[in-house]
Amino acid sequence: MTWTAPEVSLPQFEPVGDERTLLEARLAWRRAVLLDTCAGLTGEQLAQRSVPPSNLSLLGLVRHLAKVERGWFREFIGGEDFEPMYDPALGHDADFEDLDPARAQTDYERLVAECRLAEAALATVSLDDVITTEGATWSVRAVVGHMISEYAQHNGHADLLRECIDGRTNR
Repeated sequence: MTWTAPEVSLPQFEPVGDERTLLEARLAWRRAVLLDTCAGLTGEQLAQRSVPPSNLSLLGLVRHLAKVERGWFREFIGGEDFEPMYDPALGHDADFEDLDPARAQTDYERLVAECRLAEAALATVSLDDVITTEGATWSVRAVVGHMISEYAQHNGHADLLRECIDGRTNR
């Protein structure tokens, strides 16, 4: 049986509430939009590249965002230490280059797990807490804002990739 990305229900987003509630809800919604864009596609479809020479694919975006979730929330905010998620010998774009449709389910489940772990790490800190990474100082608030922007950018890519695969656009 061929694995396909599961259907996803987009969470309700109420634009009323305190700052933390709004930021976390918006990030959760952006995460769900990406997963919804992948829904119903096989590993082969998720691994389809857009237009040469671009290395963009939905599977690459899934892998990239799993790495980004881990990096910002668990490593930088949570202070955890990890080996690289993808083969460092493949360079900075290993998340986009080392695609295997047979691993699509594992890659998808990794993103879902990293999002849950990121939520847990975020729950332990204040938006006003400050982290320093690679010589730059960030508030947790700025990290969450950055992640919302990261997903927004990549969700735009994902929508175009999905349309190329089967004509579906964001619902």
